[in-house]
Amino acid sequence: MSDKQLSWKYAEEFVVERPEIAAARVHSSELGIEAVSPAVGAQLALLAAATGAKSIIEVGTGVGISGLWMLAGSPGALLTTIDSEIDHQQVARAVFADAGIQSNRVRQIGGKAAEVLPRMNESSYDLVFIDADPQSVIEYVEHGLRLVRPGGVVAVAHALWRDRVADPAQRDSTVSNFRTLLKEIAQSEAVISSLIPVGDGLLQLTKLSD
Repeated sequence: MSDKQLSWKYAEEFVVERPEIAAARVHSSELGIEAVSPAVGAQLALLAAATGAKSIIEVGTGVGISGLWMLAGSPGALLTTIDSEIDHQQVARAVFADAGIQSNRVRQIGGKAAEVLPRMNESSYDLVFIDADPQSVIEYVEHGLRLVRPGGVVAVAHALWRDRVADPAQRDSTVSNFRTLLKEIAQSEAVISSLIPVGDGLLQLTKLSD
């Protein structure tokens, strides 16, 4: 293992998850659902805290791990979370309840994000987190930037997609989608962006204006 890999491993293991998040991670593993890594979760909590998030929207509920992290970072926030897998949302509902999250702080929407997001109010959210169908990531980010307020943040999971985005020999459609997204974001003057190699890569965008 290289020194860089050791540093990344250390950064992941540096994070100590709360018991309720650790328990949710067990549920996620049992169901075969890939959850955000502890370091990504900690970064999401930091973003929620730094933006003073009161309204958060999440594309891809899973069993609620990323939601728990964001609500931990901003205890007064309302989380709207979208997922087409109703069974997963039912598990997430129990996970939120077990963690002591009041039901009026989480709005779960079952359905395809491509159909739900256009109906959401623009410039109404402080933080948008995207962890869903990678084939639609560009579309989801476009919606995210429409929905987030100026100064708010859009965060995108799996931005390095299995460590393949950085490998020129990898050219499948998912890798191409992320490369196209990263190229467009790097050239955009409408956002401030950062790509960090925690988890499977986390792209962070701050919207400068409407």
